[in-house]
Amino acid sequence: MTTNDSRRAKGKRIFYDVYGGVVPLPPNSDSIGFMQLLLDQSFAEVWSREALSIRDRRLLVMGVLAALGEDAPFVIQMKAALLKNELTAEQVKEIPVFLAHYVGFPRAARLFQAVAAAGLPV
Repeated sequence: MTTNDSRRAKGKRIFYDVYGGVVPLPPNSDSIGFMQLLLDQSFAEVWSREALSIRDRRLLVMGVLAALGEDAPFVIQMKAALLKNELTAEQVKEIPVFLAHYVGFPRAARLFQAVAAAGLPV
């Protein structure tokens, strides 16, 4: 296995560790330039670093997504966190409450709606 192949395999393994099937890899991910970059760099090199856990990184990503007003990717992270038992439903519901004071109430209100739409009572 070449270095690129092992890096791609590591990226795929970490991608699965992060998303656990909530976000499937496209069947042709090895031939899509964007996916190659995502797997080889974001997952094989960044998400795999040991200083922060996947849970820690996920919480950071959720904060960034909230600040950007990106509800759909926030929901993906939320579902993956619940599936992987990194966060409880109570903790997920607390995220918009906390972030409202940093990203603003309008964006947090959209997160509350996303959490409720995912079936968690808010």
